[in-house]
Amino acid sequence: MFGNAFGWPHLLLILAVVLLLFGATKLPALAKSVGQSMKVFRKEMKSDDVEDPAPPAAADKPADKS
Repeated sequence: MFGNAFGWPHLLLILAVVLLLFGATKLPALAKSVGQSMKVFRKEMKSDDVEDPAPPAAADKPADKS
């Protein structure tokens, strides 16, 4: 349905509107803040992978041999 909704002409129009709204002087600061936000997000996602919870306590105990 929306397979070709954002072609090159549409993307250029969106870029022009963003340039008009924010101005050429504010775009580098905006790009820098987006980049820093992405860096923090990736760092937090990676730290979540490292801090996985320990396996359940039942897995640590030896099996009952009665």
